[in-house]
Amino acid sequence: MTKRRVITAFGSSRIQPHEKRFKDVELLSQKIGQAGWSGLVGGHQGMMASFSQGIRDGGGEVTGITLEVFPTPPEHTLSEEKRAEHFFERMQMLIEQADAYLVLPGGLGTMAEFAMTWDLLAIRVLEARPLLVYGECWLPLIEMMKMQLVMSVDHGFECIHYCEHHEQVLEILESV
Repeated sequence: MTKRRVITAFGSSRIQPHEKRFKDVELLSQKIGQAGWSGLVGGHQGMMASFSQGIRDGGGEVTGITLEVFPTPPEHTLSEEKRAEHFFERMQMLIEQADAYLVLPGGLGTMAEFAMTWDLLAIRVLEARPLLVYGECWLPLIEMMKMQLVMSVDHGFECIHYCEHHEQVLEILESV
């Protein structure tokens, strides 16, 4: 049996099931699951619930790397949960155990996860792997960062793949 590749998803815990973005990510992640991927997430709600449900519907498993300080709701979409004592332990597990990353719509927490992962890829502390940024909220930020950031490496933006459509995400993941 072939080992499934693992993709970590970062995203907002506040996006609700009735929102268009929630349903879109659920469909995208179902396709990712059907393509042979399993998932890692840092929680149970919002984009993480949407991603988890989609991956599971597509035949994959989803492990939640959650913080002990936050209770686990009785209703969740995780296949398995591993509890981390602190934020940096959680981040290390989410980053190091992945073959690819998917940054979904989110806020400050998602931006912190994206930035930490991006930096580790850019300075080549991590072996190269796809960092996919999905959702229209990210494009203006990436464009602004291209103009304003002083990068420690010239190839920093080459680590990011901005994807507007499901097909773009799946095409990049197919190459892993």
